[in-house]
Amino acid sequence: NVKLGGLGPDYEAIKEKVSKKLKQQKDYAKQIKEHNRKTIGSVQRLPTKPQVLPSVSRQKALEYAKKIPRPKTFTARQSDEEAKEERVLPQTLNGHSLPQIACLETLQNRHEKEKQVIAAFRNLHIL
Repeated sequence: NVKLGGLGPDYEAIKEKVSKKLKQQKDYAKQIKEHNRKTIGSVQRLPTKPQVLPSVSRQKALEYAKKIPRPKTFTARQSDEEAKEERVLPQTLNGHSLPQIACLETLQNRHEKEKQVIAAFRNLHIL
């Protein structure tokens, strides 16, 4: 019984090599784990330092923030606010005033225009 070489790879030889490599890797991993257990167990942990530095830096930041001058407010904005206060706020059925909304006027104008468009359609008997 003679086994002649064939075309292509020898899968049995490859399986043996791969299994041999895997076995070596597992043995090496076990050795490293044992070594780490011994060295880490023998090393004493250093006491942690109290965290004083963040509070010091925070104090410095707060002092710096106190020293920065505040920006000046513009008088033009105050006149705009006065003009808004002069406007009449819409009333609910109960007589309570609604809160002021920035785009409330534009929404009311749009509502009125859409009412007119719907009335025009009704006159033409489309709706």
